[in-house]
Amino acid sequence: MTYVKVCPLADVPADGALGVEVDGTPVAIARAGDDVFALSDICSHAEVSLSEGEIYNGTIECWLHGSCFDLRTGKPTNPPATQAVATYKVKVEDGDVYVSLGTDD
Repeated sequence: MTYVKVCPLADVPADGALGVEVDGTPVAIARAGDDVFALSDICSHAEVSLSEGEIYNGTIECWLHGSCFDLRTGKPTNPPATQAVATYKVKVEDGDVYVSLGTDD
């Protein structure tokens, strides 16, 4: 699995998100407490940036219509979204965040 360095962890707001691009793919890097997640930065309902939304209770909320997505699975936890967003492997090493878009091991 190939990981790409996307940003310093310090750039990701505590209990917030940062939008980045990985090989042309928009990715939201989200922090919830000490955990870091990577998921598609495009809402499956309205195609707006999820990284501009709020993080709470293990979800990221789309700022436009209020759909929330589970940070671990990408599944919507409330309407109007019905389709999950992609999630990606993420790791933090030496203060930097790395993301893998691949599904191979």
